[in-house]
Formats: sequence, C-alpha cells, structure tokens
Amino acid sequence: MSILVTGGAGYIGSHTCVELLNAGYEIIILDNFYNSKSESLNRIKEITNKDFKFYEGDIRDREFLDNLFATENIEAVIHFAGLKAVGESCQKPLEYYDNNIGGTVTLLLAMKDAGVKKIVFSSSATVYGSSNPSPLKEEMPIGGTTNPYGTTKLYIENILQDLCKSDDEWSVCTLRYFNPIGAHKSGRIGENPNGIPNNLMHYITQVAVGKLDHLNVFGDDYDTHDGTGVRDYIHVVDLSIGHVYAVKKVLAETGINIYNLGTGNGYSVLDIVKAFSKASGIEIKYEIAPRRDGDIATCFSDPSKAKNELGWVAERGLEEMCEDSWRWQSENPNGF
Repeated sequence: MSILVTGGAGYIGSHTCVELLNAGYEIIILDNFYNSKSESLNRIKEITNKDFKFYEGDIRDREFLDNLFATENIEAVIHFAGLKAVGESCQKPLEYYDNNIGGTVTLLLAMKDAGVKKIVFSSSATVYGSSNPSPLKEEMPIGGTTNPYGTTKLYIENILQDLCKSDDEWSVCTLRYFNPIGAHKSGRIGENPNGIPNNLMHYITQVAVGKLDHLNVFGDDYDTHDGTGVRDYIHVVDLSIGHVYAVKKVLAETGINIYNLGTGNGYSVLDIVKAFSKASGIEIKYEIAPRRDGDIATCFSDPSKAKNELGWVAERGLEEMCEDSWRWQSENPNGF
C-alpha cells in the first residue's frame, strides 16, 4: 500500500517525501511541474537511497486520476498540489479557484469512487483571516480571508468538513501551515519557485547570491518590537515530519482533525534579515516600502494541539532555518 503525494516535487512536497521514505512508507508522487522541477525527484532518491513511482499529470484530469487509482494500490493521499502565490492569486483569481478548489473536488471524487477515503490536506494559517488575535488556535473562527489564495484554502476546508459529515468513513487531517523556510540539511533540495520570489526567505537568499538587488520590507510602522511584521517561521523539515504524524493519524481513525503546524514563536522581518546575515556572513540590503494591503502586524500559532494529539513538536530554531536556507541557495544558486 502506498501514499499518493500530489505536488510531491514541490518545496514542501519534496521534503515530505524524504521524511515519508525515511519513515518506511511507500510513496507515489503526482506532479505537473507547473511550479516545480523534475530534478527534485532525483534529489529525493539521492538523499534517501530509495525509489518510488512517479506520474506526471494534473489533479483536474478526472480520467487520469481514475486510471491512477485503478492501477496503483493507494492507501491514503497527501494533497499539496495547488497554486500558492498570494499576490498572483489577486491577479488571477479564476485560475486559483479552478486549480485549487476545482482540482481538489476532482481529486476527492476520484478518491471516493476508488474507495480511498483518507487524506492529509495542505491548508494555511491564512484561513484565520485578519481579526483573530495571536496566538492562533484551531477552535477560533475562520474566514475573512484577504486574498483568493487564502479563500481557496478556506473553501476546501469547508468542503472537507461537509464531506466528513456526509460520510463517516472518511478520515481527514487538515494542516494549517504558518511560514515554512529552510531546506534539507544535505543542501540538495530547497525552495525553487518560478519567477520573482513571493516568500521572504527565498527573496533574501536571492539578494544574498546577487540575483536581486535588495529586499523590500513592506512597512516599518506596525505595532511590533521593531515596526516590521511578525510571523511564525517553521523549518520545512519540521513541517514535513508533521505530515508523517498526520498520515499515522488518518490511517488509524476516521473523522476530521485540524492542526496548526508552527513553532509558536513570532519573528519580525528584520529579525529574519539579521539572523540570515549572521548565518551567511552576507549583509542583506533592504529598503522600507509601503505596507501591503491585507498584511497584519502579528501572526503566530499555538501549536499545542499538534503536540498533545499527534506528539509532534517543531525542533529546529531560527539559526538552523537560516543556515540551511543559505546552504541550499549557495550550493544551488540557480536552483535545480
């Protein structure tokens, strides 16, 4: 029996595949390489010294999915595949709704018909909106999302809730990510998006290797210790290990469970800049820019539910996140 990983060639997906293989699971990766590279698959094999099956395809292609489920002995699905750039989602909302929501519904229909009713879903802290105070807890109301990307995650969470209410055979684990950064300790896999980076750490590393001139810091007048926005940054390997625990959960019981995956600590943009400069020995040039619409001052998690119910705790600190990010970028300046 295998775990199907949609979007398994991407940033979080590739790191999670490494952890699944190291934990003894058989995996099948599905990806269309829209925002990932095929080389990541070779690197996963290199790191783990283990093989796996791979299918190139799109989660919106029902015939393709039906054939995949008919061909392979799949026990559960980890669903990463989706568009994830906040800014782009505001420019291309229809594409985001089509891919993220439409693709997920198509995947769930194919799973239902194949009798595979166990799924770990890649959600986001964006579902909490902008009005809940930090630390954010799973029982807080969700909604009030500030961009189409976040709204797609919110809608999919609601779809999964309705699905579990309608059929008690389903087992769903929804993981609300905070801000993943870092890379595998080997330096062989890391964040490698197409185009201009949307995430803070990848932007910083691009400045460090000379691909970008400077970092724009959006706002320095927030009610935080240095005026810049505070977020909960989590090492991508810790995040990936959280998925291994979530798979154990969905394989063991039915129903729906929702967990924050974060550290519970908040770091500002300038905290990250300073920590990265220390780790890399490179001064990061930055300029203060106007605030972005929808940004809030502070956002960090209460991760205690994941600790109490899954036994999962984020173990890697900010220094390690920065060191691993720099190792990946400096050894792979052009990505894969």
